[in-house]
Amino acid sequence: MDRKEARLKAQELVARMTIEEKASQLKFDAEAIPRLDIPAYNWWNEALHGVARAGTATVFPQAIALGAAFDTELMEEIGSCIAAEGRAKYNESKKHGDRDIYKGLTFWAPNVNIFRDPRWGRGHETYGEDPYLTSRLAVPFIRGLQGNGEYLKAAACAKHFAVHSGPEAKRHFFNAEASKKDLEETYLPAFEACVKEAEVEAVMGAYNRTNGEPCCASKTLMQDYLRGKWGFEGHYVSDCWAVRDFHENHQVTDRPEESVKMALEAGCDLNCGCTYQKILNAYQEGIIDEAYITESCVRLFTTRFLLGMFTETEYDKISYLEVESPEHLALAHRAARESMVLLKNDGILPLDPARLKTIGVIGPNADSRSALIGNYHGTSSQYITVLDGIRNIAGASCRILYSEGCHLWKENVEHLSSPEQMDRLSEAAAVAEHSDVVILVLGLDETLEGEEGDTGNSDASGDKQDLLFPLSQRKLTETVLQSGKPMVIVNMTGSAMDLRAADAQANAILQAWYPGARGGQDAAELLFGMASPSGKLPVTFYRGTEDLPDFEDYSMKNRTYRYYAGEALYPFGYGLTYGECRVESADCEKTASPDGRLEAVKITALIRNGGKMETEDVLQVYVKDLDYPGAVLHPSLAAFARVRLKPGEEKQIGLTVDRMRFTSVDEDGNRAIYGKHFELYAGFSQPDPRSEELTGQNCERMTVVL
Repeated sequence: MDRKEARLKAQELVARMTIEEKASQLKFDAEAIPRLDIPAYNWWNEALHGVARAGTATVFPQAIALGAAFDTELMEEIGSCIAAEGRAKYNESKKHGDRDIYKGLTFWAPNVNIFRDPRWGRGHETYGEDPYLTSRLAVPFIRGLQGNGEYLKAAACAKHFAVHSGPEAKRHFFNAEASKKDLEETYLPAFEACVKEAEVEAVMGAYNRTNGEPCCASKTLMQDYLRGKWGFEGHYVSDCWAVRDFHENHQVTDRPEESVKMALEAGCDLNCGCTYQKILNAYQEGIIDEAYITESCVRLFTTRFLLGMFTETEYDKISYLEVESPEHLALAHRAARESMVLLKNDGILPLDPARLKTIGVIGPNADSRSALIGNYHGTSSQYITVLDGIRNIAGASCRILYSEGCHLWKENVEHLSSPEQMDRLSEAAAVAEHSDVVILVLGLDETLEGEEGDTGNSDASGDKQDLLFPLSQRKLTETVLQSGKPMVIVNMTGSAMDLRAADAQANAILQAWYPGARGGQDAAELLFGMASPSGKLPVTFYRGTEDLPDFEDYSMKNRTYRYYAGEALYPFGYGLTYGECRVESADCEKTASPDGRLEAVKITALIRNGGKMETEDVLQVYVKDLDYPGAVLHPSLAAFARVRLKPGEEKQIGLTVDRMRFTSVDEDGNRAIYGKHFELYAGFSQPDPRSEELTGQNCERMTVVL
């Protein structure tokens, strides 16, 4: 069913409703209208990395980990898998008369905000700090989720529109100030791609104000950009209780009825929250025209018709057996393997269990389920922690010694223990002393980096105050390092941490993120060489926060790899493998339209794995405008491809850099090609000195004159 037909059906149905009935449909928990055979429907469902909060489902790696995979095909497959499980659950819930929250087909994902600052607690819900990478991963995810059938398989929602990335503690009253240049260059491109390329069905507004306007009632964002320049035709939903913030926190209105008027007239169709309970009050006062209520109702029912909710569809036959099917679990396994990033390796990895008698596994995240799943997660029928995975692989041939080592963040594991000495440190020291090699599993979980209101991190309301590990883990690391034993650190976080001490003293570091419910198995398989690590950092790992701007400053100056003036500890796009892939040569060729206008530049790269192990790796192309003084500071990601190479194998890979990658944005927000001379770089990392130092490789450089 196309949108025009769905909208006509929606208009016909809504025309039969009373004003009271129309108003009842604009809340996330829309009421049934029995006389019109309209069942109740709860719009609130989550699918950030698997169907969430609705019982058993395949739990994929957290979104930031999926960003590290740099794999567009993977994203579409994951989106399709989530939609299939969502349909299976919807079919069964409907059959059993359950129309509660988290049982519908409108998924509030993906989160395409830009992870501009490593302190933001919700950054691990995103695909990282680069707007191009974010857009390239979000578009296929949405396409997979929504499908290509006669009806939508599920409805995706791009959030949080826009200019939203902390601070969590202030989000209900915070005003994010962004220049026109930063809007067009960084904060809006991923949303534009979701609308224009993926035809995302919904967009969710953010809690904060942007340049003084509440994001759920912003003329600039919602009318000028979204429905104006970009031609968005779907529905707009508020973040949860964000409309209430208009009068309670932003104080741009005096009371709920005025907030209702402001939101509806701006085009906020659906209220996650309770403020739209006041729609009838506003209508009866005469401050809101019924036309706005009608239009929002039509948009919402257009989505429901597109989903086939009032007819039989091909998706009605999707069986509950799709939930955690072997194929879906295999996809999660592949995603976890692709996502993990090898940050350091002095040659200790891969480990050979046949040459080890005793392996010490230490750390608060070694046997933690919470460290597997991130936030906005479903429930798995099985969890495999890092400790489990190591036992599964190495346990038969060598002894595994385990110590929790310390609490995730408290001084002691047992509350009656003396605060003068952490109660698991001596055990950790003993395990290290009796081991041939130590695997130290550190990190955070959703209680220490996450969303305001859903976190135990009360001091920062979900955000990190700095990049340091909790004091308990720092003391543990120091104690284990004193043993002098070979040490591999597995870091399970959703964001950059201060890894300077680990970089200086550990033999190897694996960034495992929150790898999904069974991701401990995948981490272990990489540690023991059953596959090669191949993930790349989707964010910059800074040395600390000393030279970063204030967290509340939304200017992009000195933020992310494109603008950062310092030297990163581990740069965006960096990640080692057990192979040795390099670009042997690269050439480029311009393609133009009949009128001579540049369409794209095609790159042909000859790549080779000079190592002794088969591996996947990510070929990356960056572009830099050499002429325009207003161009971003450093070369920007312009194309990428995941490739697999056997030892000694050579391949020719073609990549296309589209016209948009050669544009820059002026201070007034105007995007155009301003320069004439450009440099292109092809390699398996950024073309920056730190990446060259870490990898021992240079990118191939090409010059293009337009």
